Amino acid sequence: MLDGKENTHGITTSEKKTYTVDEIAALLNISMKSAYALVKSGQFHYIRAGRMIRVSKISFDKWLHE
Repeated sequence: MLDGKENTHGITTSEKKTYTVDEIAALLNISMKSAYALVKSGQFHYIRAGRMIRVSKISFDKWLHE
């Protein structure tokens, strides 16, 4: 699992405010295609910044633990 691991910017996932779709796929052990479909399903909050998608860590973690 990604929790506690440091990324290239020196920030651990437990300190992050958002997840990337890559991180969602890794956390759930699913394909990128499935991760994009899940993100776009509207079950948790995400934002687009240009072409990048960032998923709210709080809303994702809440959804995951429900």
